[in-house]
Amino acid sequence: MTLKRDEKLSNTRNIGIIAHIDAGKTTVTERILFYTGMTYKIGEVHEGTVVMDWMEQEQERGITITSAATRCTWRDHLINIIDTPGHVDFTIEVERSLRVLDGVVGVFCSVGGVEPQSETVWRQANRYKVPKLAFINKMDRTGADFYRAVKMIEERLGERAIPFQLPYGSEDNFRGVVDLISKKLIVYDEESRGSKLASQPVPQEMEADVEKYREKLIESVVELDDDLLHKYLESHTLTEDELRKAARAATLKSHITPVFCGAAFKNKGVQQLLDAVVDYLPSPIDLPPVEGIDPNTEKPRQFEASSEEPLVALAFKIASDPFMGQLTYVRIYSGKLISGTSIYNPQKKKRERIGRIVRMHANRREQLNEASAGDIIGLVGLKFTTTGNTLCDEANEVVLEQIDFPDPVIAIAIEPKSRADEEKLGLSLQKLAREDPSFKVSVDSESGQTLISGMGELHLEIIVDRLLREFGVGANIGRPQVAYRETITSPADINWKYVKQTGGRGQYAHVVLSIEPSKKGDGYQFVDKVVGGRVPREYIPSVNKGVSEALETGTLAGYPVVDVTVTLTDGSYHDVDSSDMAFKICASQALKEVVKKAKPILLEPIMSVEVVVPDDYVGAVTGDLTSRRGRIVKSEVRAGSQVVDAQVPLSKMFGYATDVRSLTQGRASYTMQFLHYEKVPANISLEILGKAEGRV
Repeated sequence: MTLKRDEKLSNTRNIGIIAHIDAGKTTVTERILFYTGMTYKIGEVHEGTVVMDWMEQEQERGITITSAATRCTWRDHLINIIDTPGHVDFTIEVERSLRVLDGVVGVFCSVGGVEPQSETVWRQANRYKVPKLAFINKMDRTGADFYRAVKMIEERLGERAIPFQLPYGSEDNFRGVVDLISKKLIVYDEESRGSKLASQPVPQEMEADVEKYREKLIESVVELDDDLLHKYLESHTLTEDELRKAARAATLKSHITPVFCGAAFKNKGVQQLLDAVVDYLPSPIDLPPVEGIDPNTEKPRQFEASSEEPLVALAFKIASDPFMGQLTYVRIYSGKLISGTSIYNPQKKKRERIGRIVRMHANRREQLNEASAGDIIGLVGLKFTTTGNTLCDEANEVVLEQIDFPDPVIAIAIEPKSRADEEKLGLSLQKLAREDPSFKVSVDSESGQTLISGMGELHLEIIVDRLLREFGVGANIGRPQVAYRETITSPADINWKYVKQTGGRGQYAHVVLSIEPSKKGDGYQFVDKVVGGRVPREYIPSVNKGVSEALETGTLAGYPVVDVTVTLTDGSYHDVDSSDMAFKICASQALKEVVKKAKPILLEPIMSVEVVVPDDYVGAVTGDLTSRRGRIVKSEVRAGSQVVDAQVPLSKMFGYATDVRSLTQGRASYTMQFLHYEKVPANISLEILGKAEGRV
């Protein structure tokens, strides 16, 4: 399929900045905005003055909570940038941003290298096949080691990390970078905050390293181009343009990950990173046509990145704007949107009217009359669209691949402080749940309490803070509760009839079900093995629905049942008394009974915990983690500190931030992310089940 060449599209880059918490993503983004002329004053995270962290909570805590979109221009190219959070509690923000981006810049700390959340966000980028650049930041820090960070990218992320620059000096002596393609040393003028650059010959002491790494770069990029490889083998010389072109092709195919370096806080290396974004990351037309499914025929459809094609767009984020109401962030893959016209949502089967189109610059907005393929914009006025919905022309229906959202691992009870807060609380929670698909609101059927669930303590803390500040709702919160799961340990089957006679038309359904454990992380699978129409085809979906609804509350303590395969093997029906509802109720009852026979057990969320701790406190930290039922996986030395990796049940990690500070006199830092579910030890299981019974 030949792409229509469109100059605006070929000069567009849609990129994301991803990293572990504190690697310096937001500082990199702020410098990009300064050097591209979008801002005239450099914002600093530690001062709470950055453009991209516009929420009060972000400015107070010095962390990014919500992904912010902005746009800038560099070398006549339009760059749409999404700055994503680094904290694992806000991983959904990274997930949905990567779904709509064409390329990413992974920022790594030169001291910490590849840290746990770096691995998580990198895997997310791999899942969406997004080409990547790496920027090793904080080269001015004590303990900075560019070469170790490159090695960690290769070993931990499995990438072919190829340095395109080498640092000139490190720690306090970091002065600039050597560009391996042009073989020039670039140094930065401190007084102009890095705006003025000077190009100099490569220092003599670096010549051997430059030759060694330049040769490695050339060999890795010419592999995919036979003509260039032939020329290089014959003459051993290539022009800079040939090298950049080959490097671009290798990056777009994810054959290599180009590595750059700098110190964003000290205003060094950011302009060369911008050059790399333009030179090596894809434009929308460099990517394959977007693929979706026609919901009417179930056949795949493709659309080119062109404003002449039918409209295909994806809503990837919903935000509550205090001035505009609901704002829907949209990536347009093909076609165009015009303000005041209607578009179609095939998942909701609804027509939506576009009130306004806005281009976002963090929380500032610029009104547009129209937007086209390659744009990332905000739409005002959409009533039915939620995160992950496709928007298209009604005459050309298509549904794009959905975004996967993780299940919450922690819950707290919440109640309004006063009668006046009661109604406001319900409406505010609804709005927040629309914005954030990893945040769930439910009502405990036994206690009648409202429960809010999220990805971690910080996630829920921010939600409660937003309720108070943004929505003006007073609320009391309970102790954190772990989102346990239930599963089964052996196969079982059941023959179950549902017969109800109420004077008029009765209800009749009969199913034979078998249940067996499936692989960890598989969730729930339904298999239909009915033959000869013993259960008519029209009732099979009702059986599936009854089973899946019953799995939401297990038989041990009411937690969802996961990792099971349920097979419908037989059954019977009545010509008059059978109905969808009868089969749904029958399947639900049968499932509850068969789970009891299948030896159910409790599962608990296990967290991967990494603690960076000075040598003096390693014993205290490992002893404390062990006392929390933690398993120490490994311990290694990194830049003068010990890094302890452990796996610990979430139930034992509440309040750990305070405990680890007091254990180490505030000198340790830690990160924690969900790893998997694991069987709860028998004695702990009895304790949990006892508490669950006490609630009933």
